[in-house]
Amino acid sequence: MDALRGDPDTLARFAYLAVLLAFVAGFFLIGERQRLGRSLRDFGVWMLILAMVVIAFGFRDVLREELLPAAMVDRPDGALELRRDSGGHFSANVRVNGQLVRFMVDTGASDIVLSRADAERVGIDLSALNFIGRARTANGTVPIAPVRLGLVEFGDFTDTGVAASVGGGDLDISLLGMAYLDRFASIEIVGDRMRLRR
Repeated sequence: MDALRGDPDTLARFAYLAVLLAFVAGFFLIGERQRLGRSLRDFGVWMLILAMVVIAFGFRDVLREELLPAAMVDRPDGALELRRDSGGHFSANVRVNGQLVRFMVDTGASDIVLSRADAERVGIDLSALNFIGRARTANGTVPIAPVRLGLVEFGDFTDTGVAASVGGGDLDISLLGMAYLDRFASIEIVGDRMRLRR
């Protein structure tokens, strides 16, 4: 009871539940007085549903993280926190030239490398590119074309005129390499979390 007196939110929740329970009980027990057995059964079903809703609400953050994992979280200390995905990689949604692009964070890549599809989506004319460079990837060596990205927005951080490349091979996801990650003062990996700070 001391906890209830010290926490107005908890007290409000208990009051809300009490009113809701009284309403449901009144509806079933008073409204259908002649069929008490059926009313009690229906009341039990509604209480079970209510209990499930309350439990789901109490664990909503855990459920959201498990069912709809976020690729990136802005922390109160100003750091960006990435979560390891089901494949064991760190991924991030980065806005490039106003378009959202999903990147795989690749500390083995030296550059930002856009897939051809992502490059086209952010406004790069593929027909005007010169694939004069080479990059080693897990799938072998691929030709790359140097480009410059007008605007890159990663969480609360904004950069302009960022050097990058477009992959000439069958790259299915864009890579966020060390040339961009070096803009951060620290990169820390703790378990399945990667934290980046400037």
